[in-house]
Amino acid sequence: MKYFWLSSLAHLLAAAHGPHLTTAFSGTPRFALKPPSYKHVLSRELSIPSSTIATIALHSTPEGTNNEDSESNKNKNNPYSDPDYPDLEFINYDDPNYQAFQDDNDDFPTTTPGLSQDETLAEIESMREDRRKRNDEFQFETYHSKVLRNGQVSTRGEWTVFQTDTFMEKDASSQRKEGARHIPRLLKWDKVLKVISSGSKAIIDKDAEWRVDGERIVHTETLADIHDFPYKENVEIQWDAQDRLHVQNTFWPDQMTSLDFRGPGGNMCVGKAYTICDATPMIQSGNSNNENEGERHEGPFSEMRTELGVTDGDLRFRIKLDYATLEEDDEIASNIPPALHLRTLTVCRETLDGFWPKPVDNGINLEAEEDMTTLPQSNARRKDQDRVDVRLFGPTGAPGGLYDPPPVGSEERAVQNYMLLDFEGGATVLLPHRLDQHDTDSEFGWVTSLDWTPGKIRYQVDRKVFGGTKLKGLKTLELSEVRGEDADRWRPKDGGVDMRQ
Repeated sequence: MKYFWLSSLAHLLAAAHGPHLTTAFSGTPRFALKPPSYKHVLSRELSIPSSTIATIALHSTPEGTNNEDSESNKNKNNPYSDPDYPDLEFINYDDPNYQAFQDDNDDFPTTTPGLSQDETLAEIESMREDRRKRNDEFQFETYHSKVLRNGQVSTRGEWTVFQTDTFMEKDASSQRKEGARHIPRLLKWDKVLKVISSGSKAIIDKDAEWRVDGERIVHTETLADIHDFPYKENVEIQWDAQDRLHVQNTFWPDQMTSLDFRGPGGNMCVGKAYTICDATPMIQSGNSNNENEGERHEGPFSEMRTELGVTDGDLRFRIKLDYATLEEDDEIASNIPPALHLRTLTVCRETLDGFWPKPVDNGINLEAEEDMTTLPQSNARRKDQDRVDVRLFGPTGAPGGLYDPPPVGSEERAVQNYMLLDFEGGATVLLPHRLDQHDTDSEFGWVTSLDWTPGKIRYQVDRKVFGGTKLKGLKTLELSEVRGEDADRWRPKDGGVDMRQ
């Protein structure tokens, strides 16, 4: 295995921020933009459990606008100078009265003629549940159509696996760097896994009163075999038991339901990003009734697996985080739940156009092609292979580091619990390598961030969850989008804050 040395978030930011490290994780919510001189759209999207997607978009005027046009921009009948006005939904997150999630602050009447107060409250709760179910359905259908492409497209991907020394023999951790003993080393597997992934709907009850209650989403991820490389000659594939077990490890609920897309389940879509999650409670309750949905997803957990990804056209970049408790922690008699530690990190670089990410797997011999001695078969050639190479295997790390560092709590927490990693393909990932499950550390919760620029647009998606034993449940799934070439110009300077809810 190759060693992949890391440092904590604090160490990596110390050079840039000096002694003022905590300023990277504190501040007040702001979203202020000075419009550029050309047509430009910058959006931030926010997905709240049991709510719809909220988007803010600022449109500037085209280059060369004259004074009359400038005056017309101030026209009260069209304050945003947008051709889609008044259909444009403008959301001001800095408005103190704005709330994206209004489940418990709706306009339902508290009294109804002819009904008692208890009957009225029951009717209100029924309407709220109907709204929740509609949002569940929206998330369920969005995930199936946008992430799984309606079950009609399979992704072909290269999975790079990093394994922490936390779960290896004790002498492995003794090789950690001096002054960073609490930070696990990541050891990169020598073998890159070639995996085909897909998903589809299964109908289990065609007569269900609520249609999606009778539907399930089923995922499939398998290691490639020789039949998956039709244009290659003399293919030799050898997968061992460890490879197979790794791919068989599921990061989603078995037969995913629409109810799994509520906040406590940890599954959600927003824009071109998504996240899914599955966990194994330390105490199995066996209760999955709707009225106990919160309890069903509450820890402490012995294992937890989360996934975070962004799809852009025919490319997808996602990370898989596998956490588990240590056996020695499980055996300690204490009222404090054991911490979850990162066991493996898998970086998945995938294509959805029917080809493998790298030309060698599509039967193309680049050296032979350059020498013109033999030509690859035309139906095995990707016309824009250079684009794929750069966007999946190009320069390491997001330009300038994480675009919008989220708040993670205290400096001690940043040092003790988080890693900031750069990967090929212009990606940067912030993740917690240790998840404490005790309630005394539940104020800030936890965040995992993925920053990736696969083309003109730069994406950053933040998976923010609760702390304590509710760490499976989503607080928000936030997506920022900005033109890659303008990212430094519009980089937030708020010190790292949550989007307004």
